[in-house]
Amino acid sequence: MPAPPPPSAAVPRRRWQSRLSPTLVRDRCYTRSFHSAGLRPAAVPLPDGAVVHLWLPPTAATGANPLHPVLLLHGFGATATWQWAPFLRPLLAAGLAPYVPDLIFFGASASPAADRSPAYQAACIAAAMTALPSAPQRYAVVGVSYGGFVAYHLAHAFPEAVERLVLIAAGVCLEEADLAAGLFAVEDIAEAASLLLPQRPEDLRRLVGLTFCRPPRFMPSCFIRDYIRVMCTENVKEKTELLYVLINGRKLSDLPKISQQTLIIWGEQDRVFPLELGLRLKRHLGDTSELIVVKDAGHAINREKPAELCRLIKNYIVDPSVKYRDDRKGSWKNAIKRFVGSSLRKVDSSRPLL
Repeated sequence: MPAPPPPSAAVPRRRWQSRLSPTLVRDRCYTRSFHSAGLRPAAVPLPDGAVVHLWLPPTAATGANPLHPVLLLHGFGATATWQWAPFLRPLLAAGLAPYVPDLIFFGASASPAADRSPAYQAACIAAAMTALPSAPQRYAVVGVSYGGFVAYHLAHAFPEAVERLVLIAAGVCLEEADLAAGLFAVEDIAEAASLLLPQRPEDLRRLVGLTFCRPPRFMPSCFIRDYIRVMCTENVKEKTELLYVLINGRKLSDLPKISQQTLIIWGEQDRVFPLELGLRLKRHLGDTSELIVVKDAGHAINREKPAELCRLIKNYIVDPSVKYRDDRKGSWKNAIKRFVGSSLRKVDSSRPLL
């Protein structure tokens, strides 16, 4: 057998491959945008051996007390930088101080613990925030999709810390029985994992097609394979376990109510977590919540409507005295009317994905 190349030859090869990877180039761009916005990275070790990586706002470096601290939690298919890079400068300009962590088993955050529940994720994030030298005592929390599950548990378990909540396309009201009932495009958790953790180009194409209201028409296979290699091959076992714990045996009757004022934002054409789940959540929380339905948007609302989403987040956190602030969008009552008489069961590729 030929001898392996010496380290001096291997390192330039890896650097050359890195230069050829559009996904790694974009990843570096997102990281640079965090630095250029004034955020700085930190790694917070926890007593159980977990490490939470998060980005701190500029005010944290000076020890100043931020006017509007906000914790931003990413979704299942993203990391802190990929999810939130386009939002940093507008949020900072509005007076918000963003704390942006990687959830456990995403990005640079990890844990030796066996717990895969969103409650454990919430406990880790809360502990990391408390351990910061200039930690805010109270903060708003914004969670996208899976990050919304974690945000909900944060609000329930740590009401003294969470001031108010923004949940974006977060299907916290789903039940495992919904899979068998045909509410989603998948029939079981294993099929959901194969799409949400794509390892083949055809799986990623299907996921993108279901995630966007208007999916991109041109998706070269070389770019798809590069994205899968960089973004979808780490911690696959642990992330699959996160999905199983999230869905297995889940019942709406077990979901506690939270007391914080909550803004629920949903894409009208969401086929990952259909709007029915947003209506459920509004009914579950009652008068402490508002539901805003954004037209011409799917589950990837942060990609399809970033300016609109950013405006909603800023308004809700900066001016808590205003209850309903977006009269151009349909209220939850109007959304219910649109669903009256329609079947929740969809077919084939038009069915929403979990």
